[in-house]
Amino acid sequence: MSEMSSIQESLQSKLDQLECHFTWDFKKEDLVLTNILNRLEEQAKMGLGGEQGVARTHCSLGYVKFLLGRKEEALADLLKSETLIKEKLGVNCDKTLIVTYGNFAWINYHMKNYTECESYLMKLQKINETFSAEPSSVSEVLGEKGWAYLKFSRKYYDKAVEVFQKAVELDPENSEWNAGYAKALFRIEPGTSCTVDSPAIKQLRQTIDIEPDDDASTVLLAVKLLFCSKELMNESEKLIEKALNGSPDNPHVIRYVGKYFRNQGSVDRSIALLKKALEKSQNSAFIHHQLAMCYRTKKINLLKEKREVNWNEVNNARNQCISYLEKATSLKGSFVIAMSELALQYGEKRDLPKAEKLFEKTFKTAREKNDSVHVVHYYYAEFQQYSNRCMDLAISHYKECLKMSPHSGEGDRSAKKLKNIALRYISDDPNHWEANEILSLIYQMKEEMFGDIKSYAATSGNEEDDESLNNLFEINCKIQPFYKDA
Repeated sequence: MSEMSSIQESLQSKLDQLECHFTWDFKKEDLVLTNILNRLEEQAKMGLGGEQGVARTHCSLGYVKFLLGRKEEALADLLKSETLIKEKLGVNCDKTLIVTYGNFAWINYHMKNYTECESYLMKLQKINETFSAEPSSVSEVLGEKGWAYLKFSRKYYDKAVEVFQKAVELDPENSEWNAGYAKALFRIEPGTSCTVDSPAIKQLRQTIDIEPDDDASTVLLAVKLLFCSKELMNESEKLIEKALNGSPDNPHVIRYVGKYFRNQGSVDRSIALLKKALEKSQNSAFIHHQLAMCYRTKKINLLKEKREVNWNEVNNARNQCISYLEKATSLKGSFVIAMSELALQYGEKRDLPKAEKLFEKTFKTAREKNDSVHVVHYYYAEFQQYSNRCMDLAISHYKECLKMSPHSGEGDRSAKKLKNIALRYISDDPNHWEANEILSLIYQMKEEMFGDIKSYAATSGNEEDDESLNNLFEINCKIQPFYKDA
């Protein structure tokens, strides 16, 4: 073995023992690097999280830029991280520098700056000698690790919960770790179903008790309470008002306030707030997607009005929806839900080849990422049912969604769609074999018993949920002249 090979092997062995982004088992195929880069740069520019939060952001930026091949810029970001930490904490900064120095060591190693790499390894050794615990058990390291998992990919949310929980156990009064733990729990809990004592709600309350001015946690608690109970509506509205008054210019607060008002039915107010947030956060795929959903809701509301439909307004709302979805998907190339919704909107607009092409791309993206494949099946089923008028394919894809994820929101909606389809068939023929097969599958997946099929069909065969009626009405309007101007 050559002397250089021996040096590399010795350094590699030491580097593998470090606690930093390079050893936290991030898989490049799970990361949409340009999207992460945009969000991190935006957060650093806005100074979110104070000096320590910005220091963490620059540390993560160093790792992301290294993966993008921008090594000199990566080192510059790590230097900013180190400088901010030392300015903020002074002589008490050693534990907070562990991750930054670890990233420094790894990047210098990959750049073949072995002397620099060894220098950072020596600095870390001296830091480790000042305390007895392993770096993996230091709350500062766990906290930074948790934030990285939370910011990089939804695939790491469960890991973020686990890591933040450990950090909070070690440092119960740390507002940053409590806030990270609350946010991670918020993201893994189902959005539309919760109880007043859910882990996310408990932790959000704990976080606000520690830091009453944490408006980001306040708005998340308001959103959770909105879905829990009508009795909590007053508290939810007060929390929204408090968060909005406390952080009227913070896009991370405003975007959830906008989502809140959309779910409350105040679509125009939501649009105004989200557009305000977009002024400060132009590269946020999330905000563009939320604006698209606002215009989608506005379009549906226009179609539900009992007066004569204003087709120009409907068409304008749809075009706005499509425009924001196109922007969201351009900013985040693996935004599967936004891609699916965009394909569905193309279908409604009668651009069927464009819709099919985008669905094909979306299926490919979802399967490569192993992420939300069942969601694409659901949207594609809707496309086949309402736009392409191919009931066999619609049934097939609703079934796939239900089988893949029976207890998700899309799984629930697939079961309802299939039930309504089956009951329409049974109303014409009580012995319809496919209808009975569908109901059997729903029972198998959801344990929803239908009792005597014939009597059930007699009383329930014409039931349709509001969403189905809206979609059917909208698709029936395709023959209207306004589509010529779409």
